[in-house]
Amino acid sequence: MPGFGRSGRHTALLSATAAVLLVATACGSGSGSSSSGAIKIGASLPLSGPVADASKPAYEGYKVWLDQLNKNGGLLGREVELKVLDDGFDQNTVVTNYNRLISQERSDLLLGTFSSRLNLPASAVAERNKMLYVEPSGGAEEIFSRGYDYLFFAQPSTSLDLPEQFVQYIKSLPADQRPKTAAYPTQDDPNTDVTINEFRKELTELGVKTVYSEKYAPDTVNFDPIASAVARAKPDLVIHGAVAANDGAGLVKALQKQQFSPKMMFQTNAPSLIGSYPKAIGAKNTEGIFTSAAWSPNADYKGNAEFVKAYTQAYGSAPGDDAANAYTAGQVLEAAVKGVGSLDQDKLADWLHSHTVQTIVGPLKWDSRGVPDGDMLLAQWQSGKFEFVAPAAQKTVDKAVNPKPGWSS
Repeated sequence: MPGFGRSGRHTALLSATAAVLLVATACGSGSGSSSSGAIKIGASLPLSGPVADASKPAYEGYKVWLDQLNKNGGLLGREVELKVLDDGFDQNTVVTNYNRLISQERSDLLLGTFSSRLNLPASAVAERNKMLYVEPSGGAEEIFSRGYDYLFFAQPSTSLDLPEQFVQYIKSLPADQRPKTAAYPTQDDPNTDVTINEFRKELTELGVKTVYSEKYAPDTVNFDPIASAVARAKPDLVIHGAVAANDGAGLVKALQKQQFSPKMMFQTNAPSLIGSYPKAIGAKNTEGIFTSAAWSPNADYKGNAEFVKAYTQAYGSAPGDDAANAYTAGQVLEAAVKGVGSLDQDKLADWLHSHTVQTIVGPLKWDSRGVPDGDMLLAQWQSGKFEFVAPAAQKTVDKAVNPKPGWSS
């Protein structure tokens, strides 16, 4: 891998309108790359706005990791503090936030934000400033096609590979049990765009006819017109590109109004929000809904049981995928700093490109784009529980699949 150049100067701050949340207070007042005082980590998250329900667990995952890190001596013998700015799910604000974290707050290290929509511009700020950027979510192919050297994804795989386990499940069914038609409503987002396009391509190759395919804006709150169109098309299968419980639950409730229940339903992201999703649509209405996940609480990877216990004790409920992904991003950042023994951004990036990191989602090893080579999990709500159904080789619960969604048609 070619060597990295040093950043001559940091990008100027655009504005300072976002609220600041200090997660942990460390002893000392070190700043920048000072060798004394606290090590400062900066991040931005959409703690307000349409995906706040999904980013809140990510914020909590960061905090659990940080608490454990400081209890174990911090990094390089120094305590660590994390400063998080709220971007409200706005692309301009997230750029402002990372510029501020770098130039004004003098962050030593960065952690990523939530979703492909935000990580796409945020990672560009980090790359421009030659700073390591470990993102907990945001698997759109567009993010990794720009030749960035400092970018790393902290999930086992990207959005392009997300359909794999569900498509394999469809292939495993007898021909007379496979869906014949499918509808593809999706939020207009770099992540869901890639995933839904891949779903449609692979299912079309299996002979599944598309009867509906439309995008909706991220700020959509009324899903009745979409549900009405889907119900009229009467698909056997609905593949919904949802970003959070907001739109995931919104479409389900709108389909309920139409008294339409497809034979099978897959939603991205939303069903893995185990705290908010069942409350949003009613626990009995989760029945049969599929999703993908990066992490299982039942996996026996090193540190996973401890993470689940610590999160549950801190927040009174079990963690979900977004909390685990944020915790994993912290693990990756921690491993790089400990492996290098300094905060040198070039060396940190080189180290991650040439090493495997053991995490709670399994071992992660990255290619030159910052993309790991792993497998996502297929999960399904069954009898009020979020169960992992494939692949069987994973160290997870392996349950029989009953695909019929649970609300009445």
